[in-house]
Amino acid sequence: MLILRNIRVWDTGEIIDMVIPSADARNQPEDGGVIEGDFDATGLTVAPGFADPHVHFRDPGQTYKESMVSGCRAAASGGYTNVLIMPNTVPAMDGRAVKAGASGAAEVLDAGCSDVIDYLQHYERVHDVSLPVRYDLCVCASKDRAGVEASDPADWLRHLDGHDMDGKDAWQLAHPVTAISDDGAAVTPGLLDQVLANVKKSGLYLIEHCEHHDTGAVNDGPVSRKLGVPGIPEDTELKIVARDIEKARETGVHIHFQHVSTAISFDAIRKAKAEGLPITCETAPHYLALCDEDLLEYGTLAKMNPPLRSAADRQATIAAIADGTVDLLATDHAPHTLEEKERGFLEAPNGIIGLECAYGVCHKVLVDGGYISDQRLIELMSVAPSRLMGHRPTDVAALLNVTAPCASKRTLDLSAVEHPENVDLAILNTSEAWTVDPEKFLSKARNTPFGGWHVTGRPLATVIGSTLVFSRIH
Repeated sequence: MLILRNIRVWDTGEIIDMVIPSADARNQPEDGGVIEGDFDATGLTVAPGFADPHVHFRDPGQTYKESMVSGCRAAASGGYTNVLIMPNTVPAMDGRAVKAGASGAAEVLDAGCSDVIDYLQHYERVHDVSLPVRYDLCVCASKDRAGVEASDPADWLRHLDGHDMDGKDAWQLAHPVTAISDDGAAVTPGLLDQVLANVKKSGLYLIEHCEHHDTGAVNDGPVSRKLGVPGIPEDTELKIVARDIEKARETGVHIHFQHVSTAISFDAIRKAKAEGLPITCETAPHYLALCDEDLLEYGTLAKMNPPLRSAADRQATIAAIADGTVDLLATDHAPHTLEEKERGFLEAPNGIIGLECAYGVCHKVLVDGGYISDQRLIELMSVAPSRLMGHRPTDVAALLNVTAPCASKRTLDLSAVEHPENVDLAILNTSEAWTVDPEKFLSKARNTPFGGWHVTGRPLATVIGSTLVFSRIH
């Protein structure tokens, strides 16, 4: 049992005592914090667990970069209680039966599963592990994510909530398919109408990689010319954003734009929202903390897609967060080996990892920078992404009203709540100063430009289903 005294409720400011009755010791790192005891938690905050609708865990097919086990442990370390896994697994997550001999197929077939969705929904059972984070799945918009033929709902509808519920087991219900995307590339023009029809038919929402380019490796501008690297113009993003806004207007389908990075795209999204169109968007910590000038210091560790944009675009990203144009923050956690990232700008893969330092980086830039409050940052990292994913974030104040409605100083005892299995929380030190050290990450990967950064704000513990799954409380 872990007792935290004098902890602050994130949205009401009430000071309470909190009792966490159990811990899952299997998910505690060797150098982690305590999982039981009585502690003075003055200065700490309890909030609904973070949610990230944009992660890549490389399992199956590229587990040398990241596995479900290492990715989920990294998420718990970062205060996340729910993530959405993107479909660029190997084989791709398109619902089709994998073929023996194909890359990554052995992992799926050896587990006794038919396709990647089946494999990931039953991962804990077939591997006999308990993962310290909840996760949803995102199905491919096109077969094999090749952009040639739309994925067939007949291949994946059976995996969705609400379809043939009698035939589903607890594992499938726990890890639902909730979105559709070809993340890594925008849905190709010839398939967009069919994909949107599939979205309507299934009840999913489209997560759009709002950027397309055939050449280039970094943002087009003075930095690309100084590096001697082909540039990617900023309108490669706007073209997809504008195209899809028109489709949202035409069809009424909810479209969510990933990792928006340019001022001109934010302007278009701002206008679409003012019109009442079903548009939402996210950006990532690296677009608000870095710009293309940082490539001169960090090199390919800061190569990503969309690329880091100009300093002016970085400020526009922060402004879009401050004025509410940005609905939520997502990491786009993209593990690669350092050997892969050292290949040079033309050959190195895109992406950085982010789950374990996202809160600290965002807090340093946004809260310490005076742009938003602590409460607003939690909304962007927890409440809004949870709702996008179709989940209900834990309401701490409501739990208190049920368990201790009249006490002068109330105690939230998680063993006394009506549905403890639904309680997902993050314990935060919003003012802790710490230094990002990738060597201490629980992810297998180390590809981040934030190593050595001095940040503030740190998740100290993560609770899923009223069970402590991660702790660095001392």
